[in-house]
Amino acid sequence: MTPIRRFLALGLVSALFCGWAAAAEPEFTIVIRNHRFEPAEVKVPSGQRIKLVVDNQDSTPEEFESHSLNREKVVPGGKKASIYVGPLKPGRYAFFGEYNEKTAQGVLVAE
Repeated sequence: MTPIRRFLALGLVSALFCGWAAAAEPEFTIVIRNHRFEPAEVKVPSGQRIKLVVDNQDSTPEEFESHSLNREKVVPGGKKASIYVGPLKPGRYAFFGEYNEKTAQGVLVAE
């Protein structure tokens, strides 16, 4: 195999591996509607990094906040935000909306 072909083959294998690794990260969507998180309880795999997509369908901003996850993210009205967490140990991780804390409550359950 020539050096050029070897380089191209290695590049192709690397690209395929990187694409596979990125696709392996689980993604979970949490919707904000009427100042509430839906679903209010999200089951996620423990021991694995995950991507949360927070979809704010309200017209006003909301802040996704979690002391146990050590995350804060303001999500403007009508927009989405990605939040990466983990890997998490098995357990319950509360989150809330700082602007509407009485109604916007939720929990990630890592199993």
